[in-house]
Amino acid sequence: MKGTDHFKRTIQMYLEQRAEEDTLFAKKYRNPAKNIDECVTHILNHVQKSGCSGFTDGEIFRQAIHYYEENEIEVGKPMACQVVVNHVVELTEEEKAEARQNAVRKYQEEELRKLQNRHRPSARKENQPQPSLFD
Repeated sequence: MKGTDHFKRTIQMYLEQRAEEDTLFAKKYRNPAKNIDECVTHILNHVQKSGCSGFTDGEIFRQAIHYYEENEIEVGKPMACQVVVNHVVELTEEEKAEARQNAVRKYQEEELRKLQNRHRPSARKENQPQPSLFD
């Protein structure tokens, strides 16, 4: 899982837990005009503007909550970056099965490629004369 996907999932899990515990926040979290992708974009733009490289969990989670609590908030432009997350995200059984299938398929493709390359003749040209030092 890419770092940014991991980051997005960590934020989303926190927000969902918060919505379960806080009914007032739950209403704002369910706002159809808001979504997790824009929330992450808002957080990343906030981080970039600050000029800092490291943040506590609380600082990042507060920005996520801030995004959902404000009706009119400047999200900023989406950016291509990688985010390092120090949280472990538990995969569902379905996600584990999908990852397992992808790994098996990739392994099978690699092994098939090896077998196909083993039976190909080498690309050496045997009709070329070898140069001599005396010519």
